Amino acid sequence: MCGENSSSLTPGFFILKGIPGLEAAHTWISLPFCFMYVIAVVGNCGLIYLISREDALHRPMYYFLALLAFTDVTLCTTTVPNMLCIFWFNLKEIDFDACLAQMFFVHMLTGMESGVLMLMALDRYVAICYPLRYSIILTNPVIAKTGLATFLRGVLLIIPFTFLTKRLPYCRGNFIPHTYCDHMSVAKVSCGNFKVNAVYGLMVALLIGVFDICCISVSYTMILRAVVSLSSADARHKAFSTCTSHICAIVITYVPAFFTFFAHRFGGHNIPHHIHIIVANLYLLLPPTMNPIVYGVKTKQIREGVFKFLLGDKVVFTQDK
Repeated sequence: MCGENSSSLTPGFFILKGIPGLEAAHTWISLPFCFMYVIAVVGNCGLIYLISREDALHRPMYYFLALLAFTDVTLCTTTVPNMLCIFWFNLKEIDFDACLAQMFFVHMLTGMESGVLMLMALDRYVAICYPLRYSIILTNPVIAKTGLATFLRGVLLIIPFTFLTKRLPYCRGNFIPHTYCDHMSVAKVSCGNFKVNAVYGLMVALLIGVFDICCISVSYTMILRAVVSLSSADARHKAFSTCTSHICAIVITYVPAFFTFFAHRFGGHNIPHHIHIIVANLYLLLPPTMNPIVYGVKTKQIREGVFKFLLGDKVVFTQDK
């Protein structure tokens, strides 16, 4: 059967099983996920609105933050509503082409998020190491071009996922033990050889994740050197405090991402499958939920913007690089 034309072995739809082994608890599991999704949508849309509305926030740092917020809210929207339909209404069927589309957007947007975090690290590097040239280096055209390049990188590298997955024969059935269409989860349903998928997935992880982390690490190494060389302890604290929100965002994003990536390829039978699925969902939902909170709490200009929105024009913005 597996030797037949793969087009005859393409299912009309897949069945997403949710979290295998925890079906009885789906309703309870859905409640924190739904709560986090509402916070993510309200928080990120609020950030985008605030940055677009306040002239004091029309600066490179906040443009990148708005791009991150847009990426985050789009990312969780590609998966959470469908996941809640599985948990609440037992609507588990997803069209084959819709599954491939969801898979593309999930991986493209996660790559985009990683790229934006890298751009934000470069922004902090320029702001701290070259403060007098900050506005000259990071002009609006430069910001637009780097954002577009990050988007195109994700699109061009992730498009092959859909073709590599579509070519596989699916003679083992159409059940996916997941809450959304992840690349390797779909590939493993196939009865064909998905080694090319696994190798290409590893290459994309290196080209996006490892490259971005290297750029972030180099940026913060240079930032640390610049901050340590400052003579005033107050100046050192002020300079590095502008990076704390971004560092928190990096940790929130990359820790569950690396867990999910390595669990798929090397965790094998050592990690209970339901733990892997839960962490995979948190990997998509935790950064969109936490990033607006982190930036709202730790960034003075964002707090002032919120207060100004709530209280009217009674708050004066503090300018800061």
